[in-house]
Amino acid sequence: MELTVLNVVIAFIMLVLAILLDLALGDPSPNYPDRWVFKLHPTVLMGKFTKKIEPYFKNPNPKTEKVLGVLLALTVIGAFALPVYFGLWIIFSYVSIFVYAFIGIILLKMTICIKLETDWAKAAAKAIDASDLPEAKKYSHFSRRESKDLNGAEMGSAVIESMSENLIDFKLSPMMSFALFGVTGAIAFRAINTLDGMVGFKTKEHINTGWFSANLDNFVNFIPTRLTALLMIVAAAILRLDAKNAWRIAHRDHKKTPSRNHGWPMAVVAGALRIQLEKPGQYILGDAQEPLTGEKILGALRIRDVTIVLWGLLCVVVLVVVRLFWFMPI
Repeated sequence: MELTVLNVVIAFIMLVLAILLDLALGDPSPNYPDRWVFKLHPTVLMGKFTKKIEPYFKNPNPKTEKVLGVLLALTVIGAFALPVYFGLWIIFSYVSIFVYAFIGIILLKMTICIKLETDWAKAAAKAIDASDLPEAKKYSHFSRRESKDLNGAEMGSAVIESMSENLIDFKLSPMMSFALFGVTGAIAFRAINTLDGMVGFKTKEHINTGWFSANLDNFVNFIPTRLTALLMIVAAAILRLDAKNAWRIAHRDHKKTPSRNHGWPMAVVAGALRIQLEKPGQYILGDAQEPLTGEKILGALRIRDVTIVLWGLLCVVVLVVVRLFWFMPI
């Protein structure tokens, strides 16, 4: 029993320290892709590995190619999750639980991205309010859309939309994956999400090899996304924003985006901030009750931060229950 309690305490400390480590150090910027710290980041390695091996899973028969797409996803996930699992298991079992925790914290931190996004969002907000669009467009990594022809409000919309998506993909889902399945779970989730970002598109090149990756990402994020939307509405109420409108817009507009999941948090933010988010030619979320300024980006950041805290409390409950009454995930 004492060892089980120790495991719970160490898991809690690992989660807290991984988040604090990210807040202190952040992530390497994609604006400098040639730096070794960027090249060696697990997400970058996962993306390069996926791109490298995808051609070997191509086939002229669409049905065969879909089957190969399943194997592609399992190969990438296994290539990163299995070494982490067995490596940490050996360290945990034969070296020291504290060495395991130290390495686990570093690995878990690499699945979470908070500081880099915060810095960029604040910089983008400042540039947009100063009408300095060339400066604002330096942070276009927030979204895949072409920023060349976007005005200030459209840039602000792109930033807020991407922050809402990233809240799930780069913060909350990795945290919950760790709470449920340990460091290996967080790494596996990062591989799933990276696969979706690399091949999960309905293009001629990826529609067959990427279909499983796209649907797997949708599946693992299905419950977290909807639970996040509820917590974001709670966060809006705590911040004395328009929580009632957040609920209304989320219910009305969440289906307007191509993604089955990401429409929920984006619509909540649009409603809470009383703004309209738009990806030209694809969707419009919310009502333009107030102008989309840099201050609205900062408002979205505040909603994000309170939601992370609420989610973190939920993760603590989950990791305690899992480790006390189920098993000790590595």
